[in-house]
Amino acid sequence: MEKLTIRQIEEKIKTLKLEDDPFLHFIRHDERKGVQQLLERWHSRNLQQKKIYEKHKEMSQYEVRYRSQGFQFIAGIDEVGRGPLAGPVVAAAVILPEDFFLPGLDDSKKVPESKREEFSEIIKAKAVAFSVGIIDPEEIDRINIFEATKKAMLSAIEALSPKPDFLLADAVKLLTPYPMEAIIKGDGKSISIAAASIIAKVTRDRMMAEIGTEFPQYGFEKNMGYGTKEHLEALTLHGISPYHRKSFAPIKNLISE
Repeated sequence: MEKLTIRQIEEKIKTLKLEDDPFLHFIRHDERKGVQQLLERWHSRNLQQKKIYEKHKEMSQYEVRYRSQGFQFIAGIDEVGRGPLAGPVVAAAVILPEDFFLPGLDDSKKVPESKREEFSEIIKAKAVAFSVGIIDPEEIDRINIFEATKKAMLSAIEALSPKPDFLLADAVKLLTPYPMEAIIKGDGKSISIAAASIIAKVTRDRMMAEIGTEFPQYGFEKNMGYGTKEHLEALTLHGISPYHRKSFAPIKNLISE
């Protein structure tokens, strides 16, 4: 084979997918440093792609299993906002198409903020259906956070159209007319739950940023209502806002003082 320039090899290698491609075997014997660097980068990218596809396959096991049993509209459900001292609890429900693939999709806590925003829009655009359920702090105080979490999830499920015929939920068991499986740490084990976790997280973060413009002293746009040092100091200085959960310590302690 005629000796190619490094630029020609670079263009050719971009199109290759398989480790046993004859061209890769050929350039392994090319002693030019630039060629060997191209080969090393190709192997690194290829390995990364394999890991992404393996992760997707691993996280699709529940969906594949239940589709093989005849279920068509499998909804993933997750929530965010159980632990904060302020703001709502938000749940999302998502039904993904069978061929859905989003490289890098994972539990929202493992996805960078910039990617979460991007992923949320992609998921919404490609989903068969998605919806959110939001329970405000007043309701959380009235019924407790665990019941509020379930209520948010049920609200999200109820708003889906088309209706689901099977549910995959992150850890929480729900009383619904639909068959379901609650999966511990499900947002890292199911693409449907992971997709729901992304939408729930992005939705709540946007809400907290808006609340932060109304009450800038608490830094909600940064802490999302969690009890950071700065947030606790602001509570001592300014007292509580209408968005704080009065049933949560240390809020209830401040009220009783």
